[in-house]
Amino acid sequence: MGMEDYTRHQQGIIKRYYDNKETMGLQRVAELVGDLYLAEGKKRQKIWDQIVPALVKAGLPESQANHLRQQDRADILAETVSRLDAKTPEPGSKPKPGPR
Repeated sequence: MGMEDYTRHQQGIIKRYYDNKETMGLQRVAELVGDLYLAEGKKRQKIWDQIVPALVKAGLPESQANHLRQQDRADILAETVSRLDAKTPEPGSKPKPGPR
């Protein structure tokens, strides 16, 4: 099913979703960081089960996301989210050209 099967309005919605996919993943992780600070035991592991896929969705390689899980430190996770957020362009903005 190609994009031509959708109305112009639907195509716009789909495009904006994929344009903002990384940002949505980062927002989800940022929400979960606070929960992680407060959680213990099995609840903490369930939160990590949500964090790892969200990090991958945000553009972090799966190996790095799993490494963060092994460290199990909310402070390092928060720092990583800040770093990723700084790299993520604003929705709708054009990437800056690199050096020539």
